Amino acid sequence: MKKLKIALIGYGRMGKTIEQLALERSHQVVARLDNERDWHDQLDSFVSADVAIEFSLPDKVVSNIHKCFDANMPVVVGTTGWYHQLNEVLSWCSEQNQAIFYASNFSVGMNLMFQLTQEMSELAAKYGFRMRLYEKHHQHKLDKPSGTALEIARIVKENHPLIEGYTLEETPNHKLLPIEAIREGEVNGLHRLELISADESLCLTHEAFSRKGFALGALMAAEFLAGKKGVFTMKDLLQSDEK
Repeated sequence: MKKLKIALIGYGRMGKTIEQLALERSHQVVARLDNERDWHDQLDSFVSADVAIEFSLPDKVVSNIHKCFDANMPVVVGTTGWYHQLNEVLSWCSEQNQAIFYASNFSVGMNLMFQLTQEMSELAAKYGFRMRLYEKHHQHKLDKPSGTALEIARIVKENHPLIEGYTLEETPNHKLLPIEAIREGEVNGLHRLELISADESLCLTHEAFSRKGFALGALMAAEFLAGKKGVFTMKDLLQSDEK
């Protein structure tokens, strides 16, 4: 495995966890960028990196992606809450021949849940189960519902012919997937997809015990992305022999 020079964009709890794992895997963190002063003071270090890993804030992420593209630097994006601009960003990536790896969730277990959600949605439609989604995150998380919950909702919509979207309302609407989103304490992340009938229920649950699973996935994505051009997701990583 090639040893990388990594720029961390966003140096909060996730950035620090990624740094710890990067050093354990013999990579070098050359820049830690958490505000405009950091960008000014560490610009030379930033442009020396092989790849950037971005875990900042929803209102900063698109600008940060621009900075990476301008520096001809591959970028792994773990921030969520910006996907309304996704098509625009992916067009920039293609037009400028750059590289981006984005995911609503970098944990391997959650990406297995995405695959199982497809099958559960098809079975719910076949056997007449209602569906609902519950998610809980720490009180510091800004987007609600989470990007992961929105990805689960998207998969449900694509694979259940009667569900047209999602709702945060408690009022039943069988055409919309109900999502209950809770923000409290220091919960690392819990998502539970439920199938319900009058007689029984079935649950598919993913719970993160720490940030390390997300951090490791993002680091694996950076190792995968370095030296490439184009748009990549966790599906590309999990199907690759490089992991």
